[in-house]
Amino acid sequence: MKHVLSAGQFDRKTLEEIMAQASDMEEIVAKGGSDMAKGKILATLFYEPSTRTRLSFEAAMHRLGGAVISETDVNFSSITKGEVLSDTARIVGGYADIIAIRSKTPGDAKIMADYSGVPVLNGGDGSAEHPTQGLLRSVYYQ
Repeated sequence: MKHVLSAGQFDRKTLEEIMAQASDMEEIVAKGGSDMAKGKILATLFYEPSTRTRLSFEAAMHRLGGAVISETDVNFSSITKGEVLSDTARIVGGYADIIAIRSKTPGDAKIMADYSGVPVLNGGDGSAEHPTQGLLRSVYYQ
């Protein structure tokens, strides 16, 4: 299981491999998508406002033939009732095959990864990390 939690977790060789795979994915998208994620579910837990990051995760999953379940308003989540993030991670990890999380609190993505049982993508955790955005920038600023 591989989580994407920090831009610093990738060495140059791994970044080059990711960029090569991204190039392959562009071809798949250009051909109308794929069914490589058929039967898989992405859970997006966005406890901080976001449009581009959330939609990019969701669009990618749909283009790969998968499904998406979302929580985009913390006011309607169990977090508001006092559920701790580790419990949310366990439960949502049982519903989904991968989780993308965005929060205001540094370290939330790591907590989610520690307890989820499925891979976690950090879509931004406060002022700490936003590794998927960092990967995007590395594509444009090579």
